Amino acid sequence: MTRPVVVTGIGLVSCAGEGAAAHLAALAEGAAPRTDTDSFAPYAIHPAPAIAWDRQIPKKSDQRQMEAWQRLGVYAAGLALDAAGVKEDAAFKQALHLVVAAGGGERDYAVDGTILTGLRDAPEPGAYLNERLQNDLRPTLFLAQLSNLLAGNIAIVHGVTGASRTFMGEEAAGVDALRVAQARIASGQNEAMLVGGSYSAERPDALLVHAMGGFAKQGAFEPVFARGAPGGFILASCAAFLMLESAEHAAARGAKALARLGPVASGRSRREPGGVAEALAARWTEASLSAPDAVISGATGVAPITAEEGEALRHLAPSAGIHPLGDLIGHGLEVAAPFGAALAAALIAEGRANDVAVTTVGHRRGEGIMRLSRP
Repeated sequence: MTRPVVVTGIGLVSCAGEGAAAHLAALAEGAAPRTDTDSFAPYAIHPAPAIAWDRQIPKKSDQRQMEAWQRLGVYAAGLALDAAGVKEDAAFKQALHLVVAAGGGERDYAVDGTILTGLRDAPEPGAYLNERLQNDLRPTLFLAQLSNLLAGNIAIVHGVTGASRTFMGEEAAGVDALRVAQARIASGQNEAMLVGGSYSAERPDALLVHAMGGFAKQGAFEPVFARGAPGGFILASCAAFLMLESAEHAAARGAKALARLGPVASGRSRREPGGVAEALAARWTEASLSAPDAVISGATGVAPITAEEGEALRHLAPSAGIHPLGDLIGHGLEVAAPFGAALAAALIAEGRANDVAVTTVGHRRGEGIMRLSRP
């Protein structure tokens, strides 16, 4: 079976605000996203907006036991449920499956700092690191940061009690979350699935990891495709969730279909010169794309793959406007693909596009493309 899969609800949160309207307005304005260059200098971030958490997470006790990345995700999931008109439909949520893409939570900064300091002078760094990780880390802290806790908190707060799956692993996790959700609905295995993810950039441990790898951009904001070598991304505090349903299921309950989501093409190429362009061309065909009105690109800004991606997209879609997510909200790793898909659905629902390609090229690995079109 290849049933049509449609988007019936969107929940978005980023430095641009919350909800589809705020992000469409920011996209139309074209101004640089709100950027914090002081808190983690010399690295910039795109911080979360001011949020009245009570609107989607009523209990203060629930809010307190979540860290920022979980609150952002639970809040965006609530927005998507509201937009789909099922927030108060207990029967619908009881059968609703959930697919989440998220990384882990915060670490014990004091322990990490001590280990990194001691590692500099350790005669046997490997043995020292293993010993310290075994003896200094608190298991209870680790358990509180597991990526699947986002799905658990969505179940607790919003009553989404169907099966859940969590994907973890940079940008490719978001691509595969959408790929699996779309495929299960298209094949008849599920009627509705809530899919998305969240990321908090306001964490020194996250910046440390990416800075050590040479992926985090230093200094002021620059447009993604204008960043020269070594380039890098500016992390974003953001979250995105989409309600996906079979077209028949949505019509039966009188829900408006915002856009149709086609099969999600994903792969992992060798990062050799020309490899990204070849991977995008192959995925483009798999996603049944030809001449979209617009492209929403999850380009990271990391050199040299971003320049290669930009050139490939101009070749694949010469007449389409290319909108880098990094110029709107920053880079949210696992959230990049769901955010791009949600923004594409919003563009189509507002009549600002009929056919949109959403691309995700991971900063280290993984490529994905999907097509959203008028339902």
